Amino acid sequence: MNSKCPNCIESKTLLHVFSDCSSLVQIIWHPYQLNPDAPKEGIDKREFYTSKFGSQSNRMEARMLEVFRTVGLEYSLSGRTGNTMDSHRLIYFSRQQDLDKQHNLVEELGLGYFTQGKYIGDQKFLVEAAAKVGIEGAEEFLKNPNNGLKEVEDELKTCPGNVSGVPYYVINGNQKFSGAQPPEVFLRAFQVATS
Repeated sequence: MNSKCPNCIESKTLLHVFSDCSSLVQIIWHPYQLNPDAPKEGIDKREFYTSKFGSQSNRMEARMLEVFRTVGLEYSLSGRTGNTMDSHRLIYFSRQQDLDKQHNLVEELGLGYFTQGKYIGDQKFLVEAAAKVGIEGAEEFLKNPNNGLKEVEDELKTCPGNVSGVPYYVINGNQKFSGAQPPEVFLRAFQVATS
């Protein structure tokens, strides 16, 4: 997953459809960087998307506004975008404490970034999000830029080279698909994985 990917947040919301199966389904978030060379200090989101996608950025924004409305949220292109490494280090750290905390952190980061104009590279925002979901020691962990870096970099190296979109799902090691998906796709994949 990429912590600044709207499809990742949309799909996380759709995964709530299967919350009744939480004892059967284990969700682990792994890092993926859409733009590993993005500046750490960040740049204006709207400016970045316009320069990257041109006139297509208006259609993308309209689609995201609609997608977020369907789950009761207001999508916003305010704020900055940039390098996501610190968020991935924090997501890795949260997984060491508890998978539910990791899951809740991903949601909190997505809400802040996509609906409140928070910058995913801002350590103050990352620490606040971690505190909201009960992750202990986040500020100390993030202070050292090497904490979790090797682990995240190692995970990034294991990502299949054929990933064409995020989020990228691997279910039971063999059901693989990418991009935002409707609940029916998950249901079919779970059925195949358990048969």
